[in-house]
Amino acid sequence: MSDLYGPKDCTETGYGMSLLGKVVVISRASLSDEYPHQLFFCKGGFGANPNPRGRAVYGVFLSDGEYCRLNRSDVVGTLKPELLPDSARLHLSQIRPGGNPAPSSPEFFGYCFLSDGHYSSATPLKDAKEAVDYAHMQMPYQHRILVCDRNDHAVIEILEGKLEHPSWEQMEQLLRGDAPEQTGGMTMT
Repeated sequence: MSDLYGPKDCTETGYGMSLLGKVVVISRASLSDEYPHQLFFCKGGFGANPNPRGRAVYGVFLSDGEYCRLNRSDVVGTLKPELLPDSARLHLSQIRPGGNPAPSSPEFFGYCFLSDGHYSSATPLKDAKEAVDYAHMQMPYQHRILVCDRNDHAVIEILEGKLEHPSWEQMEQLLRGDAPEQTGGMTMT
């Protein structure tokens, strides 16, 4: 079976790049015929670093959400964001930054929207740092990202890779925990 994705579909290839927090293409030769899915979101491992000193790469397959370990040599490169299929974008929207389990009482919720308006369920986010990390992680791949607080007020909105709300200064205040109290704000409809 030939590769669905190959080096021509990647922004970077080789060992000099970081894979962390990126969608990568896995070589078809590394996968079984029963599991041919090539798109993988890298969450870590010594093999994820540029010029790695190890070979383990940990992450999630974007076809079904399966978490697994691969070798750095299995990776073709980082996928061009515009080539990510909508089904994979929806799976990616459910991945939280870091490796911790979902919080029992989240402070924020992340939503990612496709260009046609479809979105999947909210992703619970523990605190302001995780909310900002989620927005940064999703930004290259999603059409629209909306992070809301527990009161359904929009605290972060990114549209086509551009921060719409708040300003970068207000984003820093959010991270420091000294953001002014929301009065009204945008609400989810």
